[in-house]
Amino acid sequence: MLKKLLSGLFGSGSQGVAESGTKAADPVEYKEYLIVSQPDNQSGQYRVSGWIRKLDSEGATQEHRFERSDMLPGREACDAMMVTKAQRYIDEVGDAMFAPDPRREGQV
Repeated sequence: MLKKLLSGLFGSGSQGVAESGTKAADPVEYKEYLIVSQPDNQSGQYRVSGWIRKLDSEGATQEHRFERSDMLPGREACDAMMVTKAQRYIDEVGDAMFAPDPRREGQV
């Protein structure tokens, strides 16, 4: 399952570069979810952010952009904090993270 998900997510050969220009870290599998750290580099500090992804029952990828206000001086520490915070979020929210945000209904 992990191999299929990874090939679908990164099939273009790109490791995914965010608007900030940082490269995505290798995904970490947790309870059928993939956690992908892709911190935002802001003047030498890294903001905890990335993606939480999961294959649905039809094989389509669902994804949730995960961003926090935490800033860390090192990339490795930021990646580790992203994984820890994402795991906690998964435990608390589960698949509800993929539900449409009612605050954004009607916005274009």
